[in-house]
Amino acid sequence: MLGLTSLGLVHTAISLVAVVAGAIALFRYRRIAWATLAGKVYIATTALTCITGFGIFQHGGFGKPHALGIITLVVLAAALAADLKHWFGKAARYVAVVGYSATYLFNWIPGITETATRLPLGAPLVSSPEAPELQVASGALFIVFLVGAALQVLQLRAHPAETLEDKLPST
Repeated sequence: MLGLTSLGLVHTAISLVAVVAGAIALFRYRRIAWATLAGKVYIATTALTCITGFGIFQHGGFGKPHALGIITLVVLAAALAADLKHWFGKAARYVAVVGYSATYLFNWIPGITETATRLPLGAPLVSSPEAPELQVASGALFIVFLVGAALQVLQLRAHPAETLEDKLPST
């Protein structure tokens, strides 16, 4: 199906869960955080997406997608350490918020690339992952990330003592 291996299908399904969970967290709480169910699902499925991606070598071995997977895991670990262990001191809140948002961007780049090079069936939107249109799309996503991260940082600065837990409904 779409030229995907069994591992590719599992990887794609997990990545779709990550993207949806990330969107829910961003729209509901304006950030991704371990404190929410959507955040936990996003973080876990993003890690699984990276791990399963390492077994996919459709493009001739270790390449840019695999490097992005490593970068994503490193940034995800730093954001999680900032979120849960308050590493980075006073900057921990900012590192966590911007780090998680960066990993959300990192999910979209290969997602758009793989979709555009495979669909529609028989006549994909672009002929290769290096197509200029994909570079423009990645640039546009980066701008959206910068604007979103700036808004998140401004929100944190406006409410320095407030935590996400303060906003969650009590159970």
